[in-house]
This record gives sequence, C-alpha cells and structure tokens, in this order.
Amino acid sequence: MGIRSGLRFILLAVLLASCQQSGELPPEDGEAQEEQPAAEIASEPGVIPTVFTPIPPPNSLQPEDFTYLGAFRLPDGPDRPLTFEYGGNAMTFNPNGDPSGSSDGFPGSLVITGHDRLAYGELPDGSQVAEINIPVPAMAGSPYDLPQAAFVQNFSDVTRGFFTGLDEIPRIGMLYLDTPATGPKIHLAWGEHLNPDQSFPTHAWFDPDLSNPQMQGTWTIDDVSLYSVNGYMLEIPTDWAGSYAQGRYVGTGRYRDGGWSGMGPSLIAYRPWSDESGAPPPSSARLEATTLLLYQNTVNTEGLEGSMIGYQHADEWEGGAWITTTSGRSAVLFAGTKGTGAKYWYGYIHPAGPDQVCVEAELADQFMVCRRADGSACDPADLRGCTGSTSWWSSNFSAQFILYNPDDLARVSSGEMQPWEPQPYAAVNIDENLFHNPDGVEPDMLGVGGQRRYRIGDVAYDRANGLLYVLELFAEGAKPVVHVWRIP
Repeated sequence: MGIRSGLRFILLAVLLASCQQSGELPPEDGEAQEEQPAAEIASEPGVIPTVFTPIPPPNSLQPEDFTYLGAFRLPDGPDRPLTFEYGGNAMTFNPNGDPSGSSDGFPGSLVITGHDRLAYGELPDGSQVAEINIPVPAMAGSPYDLPQAAFVQNFSDVTRGFFTGLDEIPRIGMLYLDTPATGPKIHLAWGEHLNPDQSFPTHAWFDPDLSNPQMQGTWTIDDVSLYSVNGYMLEIPTDWAGSYAQGRYVGTGRYRDGGWSGMGPSLIAYRPWSDESGAPPPSSARLEATTLLLYQNTVNTEGLEGSMIGYQHADEWEGGAWITTTSGRSAVLFAGTKGTGAKYWYGYIHPAGPDQVCVEAELADQFMVCRRADGSACDPADLRGCTGSTSWWSSNFSAQFILYNPDDLARVSSGEMQPWEPQPYAAVNIDENLFHNPDGVEPDMLGVGGQRRYRIGDVAYDRANGLLYVLELFAEGAKPVVHVWRIP
C-alpha cells in the first residue's frame, strides 16, 4: 500500500469510527429522507463528512476566521437574457466600481453574468454581463426580505461574436484586474460542459466599460485540457507569482464532474501580456502557463489514484480565491458543492429516497457507474436504472469552502511535489447560511434536501477589505443571491 493510499485508508477509518461513536449511521434501505431545514442538512444520516489532515500549516487561514455577515438580492430584470434568473455562472469584484458605496464599508461593485446561453439557437445571446453595487448585507429568514442591489451598468452582450458555438451548458470565469501595464481589464474564461475540440481557444479580456467592452482574444492556455481551465478565475498575489509562477498572476481553473478535468479542483497560472506595454497577444495565441494544482483525470485512469482525499465524481467546484489577511495568514480557497454521501453514481435521483441508487444502466459495462464513498464498487443490486435528469449524483451533498496551503502549490511549481499531491487542510461547511432553493425550482435537476446539487456558484474576493462574496444559486426563485463573509 502506497503512502497516499495508506493515508486515505487511515483517514477513512478515523472518520467511520467517529460516525459510529456519534450515532451517525447510514439509514435503513428504502428509508426516504424528507426536505430538511438548512441547519440539519450537514448532520443527516448516511453523510460522510470530508476529513483532511489534522495539523494545519503555520500561518494558515482557519474555518473560525470566516465571519458570516449576511446576504443581499440581485436586481430584477425583464425577460431573458436580461435577467439573473438561471445566471450567476461567473462573478468578479471591481474595487473601482460604485465609488459612492465606500462610506458603508462595502465599496466597489460586482460584475456578474446573467441567464446562460442556450444551445440550438434557443438563446445565443445569453450569458450577458452586468455590474451591480454592493448593499450592506443582512440576515433574514427569507431571501425576499434581504436588501437588494442596483445596477451600476445594465446587461451587455460583451461576448457577441466570440466563443460562438460554445452554448451548451457554458462554463465561464471572470477576473477584474488593474495592472500598470494593461490598465483595468476583466479577464474571461469560456468553455462548455462537453467541449467539442480540445484546441478551441478559451480565454480573452474586455474593458470594464460594458457599453464598449473592446474584447481581445481569444487564446489557448498552453497544453492543458480545456476541462481544467475554463470554470473560474482568481488573482494570485504578485509577490508569490514572481517567486513561484514566473510572474504569472492570473489564475484559471475548472472542475468537471466525473473527473474529466482531474479528480479535484485545478489551478493554472498565466499572464496574457508579455511586456510593459500591456499589449494583448494575437488572436489564437497559445499562452505559456504554470501548473499549480492538477489532479489525475479519469480519461487517464479508471482508479482514484492521484485524486483529492474524499473525492467523489459528483463534486462541483465552481469558484476560487487566493486569500491573504493583514495578519499574514493565507490560503487558496475553492468553493463548491461537495458530494458527501455514502454512495455516488452516474444516473438519476431514485424516487424512493437519496439512500437508493439509480444508475444509467446502459453504461454499467463501460465504466464504474457507482462507487461507495471509499471508492469501492457498489453492490450489483445497486445497478438498477430509472428515469430523470442524468448526471453524477451523491446520496448527500454539502456546500463547502476547502482550503489549500500556498506553500504546497509552490512545491508543485518547483518540482518538489506532483501537481496531484497537494491536499486541502481544512473545510468550511456553509449550509447553515444558505436558503436551499425555498421556491422548489427544478427539483428533478437540482435534487432536494440533503441531495440538492448546485448549492453555490462563483466567488469574488475584495482583498483590501477582507470580504468574500459567494453566489448561492436558485435562492430567490431561479435567481442567485450573494452571501458575504469577512476574513480579517
């Protein structure tokens, strides 16, 4: 047994022992689970909590450093595509937006994508971009009682003529970055759920003036799989990037369910300008990049070696931020909906309850369509099919932040560690702060109760003020709301 396999086994044994001591045993077969309040979801039976190394690195950010401040609503809009309904694919913070908001302690603005593009000509002008102000967040029992943001700039089709044909379940990342070389730009990553061509350009930038975006690009990121680069973006601190990433301080990454992108979140550093002039690269250029985190993918292996500890194919990592605090602590944060159930599978929701497996039976002879949380195969009796929304499912999910040590990513860059070796040292469960789809939108696609998917989307980070903004998807009907944490 290798070192990493042994560590995984030890952690799982400790985890199962703690569950038995606390009485958190899996439910009996056939026992349906009802919709539960947010505060109860994290402790429901059959849940396998995520466990990481017990000794955090020095000067690391800890879960107790996150202080929840509340949430606010997004502005209302007319019909699609000029609405945030079914939107929130990408979000970034603009420190220079909405100067009048600085007096309330929440300066700047957020730039967010609206209703996604839809394929086959149904909504080719979707995924438009709007800018909103940031009201003082509040706590409320209903999302409709929250304060509401206002538009700073209304929706604009900034990608008109770009990324054409990539309309089927688009994946988008954005990052506002103001550098002496380029001035203020919003960097953009774009892909779709099933990319048609691995050589397709994925990245660009545009100006923050949404009425005149002046899109530049598109570019390809080195030789990295498209499934690993076009889901979220973050700013890497310039000093760290200068020391460990060849001065590349634009971070891009993606997680694609089923492990096609790698069995855990990814992070690739690049810089789309080469000199002090800040001139953009020519269209279709291939940009050099530095890999900081990249797990093994299921295209190359049928096992779970080279994966994140606690990994499940149903995981969803939708946002990232490189956190630094005034006290000198730091962490690389990824946000998403973590599969934490006793089993996970490719198929459907079972009508009898989340503890019941319902696979895509026609694919059972092509790959392992169902696994237990420890990675072993499910029983043959679990390989039964039914109907519904086909995807990767877990018997339970949890909304989480997971935290990585930047020193581990430095070791990857220097060649001291393989890109799949860094592991999170802590997780922050945020389920108790969420509304959990109170209007019951799309239950067949999203799931319900503990089996609810797509809980949170992208995040945006205000480094100067220590504020983390997080989108909760489908919180106000089909619209997201924005939750806020302070990290001093």
